[in-house]
Amino acid sequence: MTPPPSPSTPPSTAPSAAPSGADAPRIASVETYTSGNLCLVKVTTEDGRFGFGQTAPSEPEITALVLHRLVAKHFVGQNPWDIATLVERAIRAEYKYLGGFLMRAVSGVDTALWDLKGRVTGQPVYRLLGGAFRDSVGVYASSMSRETPVDEELARIRAAVDTYGFTAAKIKVGVRNGRDAELWNGRTAELVPAMRREFGDAFLLNADANGAYSPGGAVAVGRRLEEYGFYHLEEPNPSWELDNMGYVARQLDLPIGAAEQEFSLEIVRRMVAERLVDVIQPDVCYIGGLTRARKVADMADIAGIPCTPHSSGHSLIPVFTAHLVLSSPACTQLQEWSIEQAGTEFFAPRPVVENGRVEISDAPGWGVEILPSFLESAERRVTAL
Repeated sequence: MTPPPSPSTPPSTAPSAAPSGADAPRIASVETYTSGNLCLVKVTTEDGRFGFGQTAPSEPEITALVLHRLVAKHFVGQNPWDIATLVERAIRAEYKYLGGFLMRAVSGVDTALWDLKGRVTGQPVYRLLGGAFRDSVGVYASSMSRETPVDEELARIRAAVDTYGFTAAKIKVGVRNGRDAELWNGRTAELVPAMRREFGDAFLLNADANGAYSPGGAVAVGRRLEEYGFYHLEEPNPSWELDNMGYVARQLDLPIGAAEQEFSLEIVRRMVAERLVDVIQPDVCYIGGLTRARKVADMADIAGIPCTPHSSGHSLIPVFTAHLVLSSPACTQLQEWSIEQAGTEFFAPRPVVENGRVEISDAPGWGVEILPSFLESAERRVTAL
């Protein structure tokens, strides 16, 4: 394994010496660092400036392979300021491979370029997107588990609420893409009223089915959630069953959300235009990066529906999402914040939830630094000029 270069910012990154036009130094290299469930991406220019991004977690080796085989070549040698143009060209050039892994790979380079742009200009990413629409990001306690017994789940969420001041939480219901199945009979029926009893009427509750139900099953569970004052049901049907989601949304007063799995802006456009959902939920690293996620947030804003991005990963994704939310008018709801925090030890400083909110600093780029220990231990690959 080739030792990685030092992650420290070189002296030449001073904002005052940042050419932004045709004379801007070109992208010299795109590197990936894979370890565990993560694939970090570093983009470096000819004059040594750099930025860090990340692909979607899971299967990082496959994503890194796709990145170096199909994606990096469309960025190396190009002007790093042309982010939207480069992203669009890369996707169109590789149209025969359009899909999740291509968009995961593109997201890594896209998010690294936004960090680079922020470091060069001395600005946080949210300001590059147009500035802060709100002072901080309100978040809810998001449980990632549907395996825990009801009493244990209540205790886990209660501990997070007491520690971080959350005023809302999300639970898992049903079995992921499970055709109306439960991990054990009665879990959802028991958990839903138990959550309301535990946290009281003023506490906001929502539920994530991860495609668990048929249309009829989703309506039945939705009625139960309505009975106990839940405010949102996420992905009631498998993500590709667009008409079924539209049916469920029409049957329930409970708002329905989806788009977490989507990599197609055309499908997202249809979901918004045809009102198949009430809340749109892109994932920055599934949809192809911050550039494309911002397009989704703008679609939602124009349509007058909330944008509540999916952000369950234990990684840089909550940081990316916070910058998007801070700058997007459509992100009016509380945003997702996982109560399982293991796996975030590779960067600093880590955002902290206080009184149910996260504040984003004015530090350049994403406002974080990757720890040298991660880079030194990860598998490094590079595509260069």
